[in-house]
Amino acid sequence: MAINPSFFSPLVTANWLKQNLDQNSQTQNLVIIDCRFSLADPALGRRQYETNHIPEAYYLDLNQDLSSPVQPHGGRHPLPNPEQLAEKLAAMGINWGETLVVAYDDSRFAFAARLWWLLRYLGHDRTFILNGGFSSWQNQNYPVTPEIPSPKIGQFIPHLHPEMLVDIHQVKARQDQHQVAIVDSREPERYRGEREPIDPVAGCIPGASNYPWQEVTDAQGYAQPSGIHQERWNALRETAEIIVYCGSGVTACVNLLSLEIAGIKTGKLYSGSWSDWCSYL
Repeated sequence: MAINPSFFSPLVTANWLKQNLDQNSQTQNLVIIDCRFSLADPALGRRQYETNHIPEAYYLDLNQDLSSPVQPHGGRHPLPNPEQLAEKLAAMGINWGETLVVAYDDSRFAFAARLWWLLRYLGHDRTFILNGGFSSWQNQNYPVTPEIPSPKIGQFIPHLHPEMLVDIHQVKARQDQHQVAIVDSREPERYRGEREPIDPVAGCIPGASNYPWQEVTDAQGYAQPSGIHQERWNALRETAEIIVYCGSGVTACVNLLSLEIAGIKTGKLYSGSWSDWCSYL
């Protein structure tokens, strides 16, 4: 039987994953998902996956699988259709509420955290992220393969948690409330409006504080110690609601992961993020 990871942490180590992968042929209770992606080269992640990946890992693409088509409003990476994503998860053999899912990328959780958050939004809490990403697996000299696993049959019926999500109207209604904090996850210069390489308008949501998502990990892509996460969010610990956004609702999930590590359960995602907000300006 697979060893359960610590349910006090959303992270697992490469060593834990290797041990449980070795047992998985008997238990069939672990599914690994490769989320590598590059905003600059959207096809790169799939090419990397097809070259080599962790054995038995499936692949989900940020644009094709973890987002829905772009509309005039809603941001650059709107959330995917829950039913369509559920079908893809079921085809990986994931059973809702039962299967352990481990996501990984090689971008300091930027894309794996998106899947981690989405699965929890769909009601599947048995979801974890490989600490250190694909590099941590390679650094242990664990095996990789180009072999793509066959489809399986699972049962995944999403049970949405709409309380985890806010839209632009809810942000506007709450942004001046004393017990609500708005967190901008982008780099400081984008937050300050000094540089905007992607969206047509520079700036930030009025009243937002800046907590850059890159602070969640070290330069090698490993999560900072839990004490640093707790200290990082200490000023917001008693806040009733923490609304987190970034450019398009992707790397904001890294900050939501950090809040989870810090033991703070009040974080919510503004999924459209700045790309949605500025589309109305």
